[in-house]
Amino acid sequence: MSTLTSALDGVLRRTTEAAGGVPGVVTILTDRQGTIHEGSAGVRAVGSGDAMTPDTILSLFSCTKAITGVALMQCVEDGLVSLDDRADRHVPEISRTQVLDGFDPDGTPRLRPPTTPITVRHLMLHTAGFGYEFFNADIRRYRTYANSLGAPRGTRASIDTPLTFDPGTRWQYGVNIDWVGLLIEAVRGQRLGEAFRERILDPLGMHDTAFHVTDAMADRAATMHQRQPSGEIVPIPSMMQRTPPQIENGGGGLYASAQDYAAFMRMILNDGSGAEGRILKSETVQSMVRNGLGDLASGGWISANPTLTNSGEYFPGIRKSWAYTFQVNDEPAPTGRPAGSLAWAGLGNLFYWIDRQNGIAGFWGTQILPFHDISSYPGFVEFETTVYQHLSRNGTLRDR
Repeated sequence: MSTLTSALDGVLRRTTEAAGGVPGVVTILTDRQGTIHEGSAGVRAVGSGDAMTPDTILSLFSCTKAITGVALMQCVEDGLVSLDDRADRHVPEISRTQVLDGFDPDGTPRLRPPTTPITVRHLMLHTAGFGYEFFNADIRRYRTYANSLGAPRGTRASIDTPLTFDPGTRWQYGVNIDWVGLLIEAVRGQRLGEAFRERILDPLGMHDTAFHVTDAMADRAATMHQRQPSGEIVPIPSMMQRTPPQIENGGGGLYASAQDYAAFMRMILNDGSGAEGRILKSETVQSMVRNGLGDLASGGWISANPTLTNSGEYFPGIRKSWAYTFQVNDEPAPTGRPAGSLAWAGLGNLFYWIDRQNGIAGFWGTQILPFHDISSYPGFVEFETTVYQHLSRNGTLRDR
């Protein structure tokens, strides 16, 4: 066993076996050629004997966003849409969205039209003004008033939120990419999953990726868990989507294996080239991985629902921007990740990074709430740090 394999497997064991650890975790590390290391530890569900394995099916949550971003850029390449198009040209219902300007004393929301229209670019960069109810207390209050609080993924109501500022004036993470998914459906004339399957998933060999847990995936699917305030970890199998949803959320609806997601990350490392041919033009990938915010910056988040997320930020004190559709660390990270790398996460404590400078990418997958978990996130940071320590010492991640 190589030193790197031994070190990474040790991180997984500590994350699952320590007091307060996660039920199970699966990881994968890849370079441009293929998988360098894949690992797993723990179980798919508390109380089960089903071991976590590299082909375990995970709810990706917002790791879905990058795939939707690629699908949108394919539409740009095909001349179906421009990033500067008004979004309502393709999804007219978005024009009804208004800006939330506070609340009257009786709790009635104050709404007004936005001063500028939402563009496709605003949606891709999270500058349209949309948020999430679990990250924004005003949106949570509005959705409580509208009796739509907690609308589940896969429903139209899940993305019906007001804006919290005028488009283009700030960065705020929210349901933007769900709207991008609807836009792709409109210009392609097909369901989002069909567009993914035809143009991304099948060409990349991602046969374990879908917007619901199919019969072929069910026996390998991990269960979502909830960490209680007491520290107890409780399975919540009801969160698993077993039937096709009403809408296929481009912002967070996919299920996949870590092995499948590694194939997607490799495509980004390889400038749009996949196992079965080219997914995107090289120049399109180059445009996707650059900061698109200009003088704006992306940052952390404040919890508006502690059952779903803790407050937090990746690498506080380091400037971070946004690309189409990844976070970019504009300065080197303490893990060893160089400036200009791409990264993001999923609500169930899934994390990934794509380092195009060194030609490596890593994925960490758990299924536990709330987000920014006290065990899973530090485990991911240790996983990534271990990779760069090995790279620094040896100059390579592959056995010689």
